[in-house]
Amino acid sequence: MDLSTEVAGIKFKNPLLPAAGPLTGDDKKMKYVASLGVGGMVTKTISTEAAKVPRPCIVATNNYVVNAELWSEYGPSKWIEEFLPGIQSLEIPKIISIGYSKEQIEWLIPRLKDFGDAFEISTHYVGKDLHPIAEVAKAASKLAGKPVFMKVSPHMPDPVEFAKVVTESGAAGVVAVNSLGPAYYVDPKTGHSPLGSENRYGWISGPVIKPLALSIVQRIRQSLNIPVIGVGGVKNAEDVIEFLEVGASAVGMLSSALIFGKEQYRRVINGLENALKNRGYASVKDAIGKKLDVQHAEFVVNNPKVDMEKCTLCKLCEYVCPYFAIEVTDREVKVDPNACFGCGLCESRCPTKAISGVLK
Repeated sequence: MDLSTEVAGIKFKNPLLPAAGPLTGDDKKMKYVASLGVGGMVTKTISTEAAKVPRPCIVATNNYVVNAELWSEYGPSKWIEEFLPGIQSLEIPKIISIGYSKEQIEWLIPRLKDFGDAFEISTHYVGKDLHPIAEVAKAASKLAGKPVFMKVSPHMPDPVEFAKVVTESGAAGVVAVNSLGPAYYVDPKTGHSPLGSENRYGWISGPVIKPLALSIVQRIRQSLNIPVIGVGGVKNAEDVIEFLEVGASAVGMLSSALIFGKEQYRRVINGLENALKNRGYASVKDAIGKKLDVQHAEFVVNNPKVDMEKCTLCKLCEYVCPYFAIEVTDREVKVDPNACFGCGLCESRCPTKAISGVLK
């Protein structure tokens, strides 16, 4: 099966990329991640000065990561003299992540542009005003001579307008999304956040933010025919397909590799072919944008149907039903059609998938 994809003229052997972060913080790390089969490389974000990263800086659960990391803890000279030359032998496209202000971008791009195939520009610390972000996009696109992708943060009030403004200013496309925050993680052992940052705040990412990331990617692609690299919450091959379906042409992953281990990249890539087949697709390109149709609101009440061969009478549907419409006896599941609101909660929570008929 053809797993290749193309973003702004850049060809990737598969759609999975490492998102910018600690796993791509130097050449040795990037070479290892590349050996896991990723379709391309994205560096940790480089700025004009090394970041002073507080410690501890990363905590995780099975569903999210909260980090107090900043941009690269190494200055640009280290990247120019050692890290970027060290990955030139990698036979995959290289996207150099940089930030943040117009002045920093103007200093960085001439010194870095010969090392990569594209630039990703983080807007994490630029604020919500689109004017300076547009100026960054304009300056970067003029200097780079290659595709520039502007990375949108979830705090942007209107991500569609963000994408419109940056592409009108010369950017080839967008990366959506960055981590969300500030977030406060409480260690259950101590009752307070263990992070070393000011006020112990961090930024949240990982599977918990996937619905938000999917929404932003889809909203952008429903409105604009531009390249989007989707990032935020990818854990498995099925998640990659979901990002493709809502319009992303490539997909970044980082937090799940921090939660479940670096081999997660290989596991996701190895699962792509079956995930595509299960959704009825013959290739990655076939999946891109298949769920972009605008859907209108519906108000018809559909009552749940219960397959008693699958049902284990666990009573979870009864326990969670907010309309008190379900009763589970020792023999059957009774649904009161007059009380049922058709909300869908029971079907989404059924552990054996015995309930159907509500969710489409």
